[in-house]
Amino acid sequence: MSERLQPGDTAPAFTLPDADGNQVSLADRRGRKTIVYFYPAALTPGCTKQACDFTDNLELLAGAGYDVIGISPDKPEKLAKFREKESLKVTLLADPDKKVLEAYGAFGEKKLYGKTVVGVIRSTVIVDEEGRVERALYNVKATGHAAKIIKDLGI
Repeated sequence: MSERLQPGDTAPAFTLPDADGNQVSLADRRGRKTIVYFYPAALTPGCTKQACDFTDNLELLAGAGYDVIGISPDKPEKLAKFREKESLKVTLLADPDKKVLEAYGAFGEKKLYGKTVVGVIRSTVIVDEEGRVERALYNVKATGHAAKIIKDLGI
């Protein structure tokens, strides 16, 4: 099971394909704060709600200096369908080998309907302008999560 990140840790570097197959790196966001959220699967109810909430608040977050990146183990083709179907504006990245999910502590054992399973742990890591972890939130709820982050950040 992967280690969970703590505030002050250096955020693990990554370069992953987006919904169009273009490579996107965390390093490209240097100088801006980035909200990196990890979700189990595109086109599922909870993940759709979360992605739509971030999309609805993207302008507000961008105005406060935050970029938003969603990462799941889905392939770019599925992310493209997800983006089109839900009119998503957040950057969606594919991590099918789960290397980035593991590096961020967002993959491992979790409780699902009372059973222990191994899978994506719905998580959000806020990375500062220097690439350090500002906040690391694990086992977050899909519904209301974007609003909670906005409130916690004082935006």
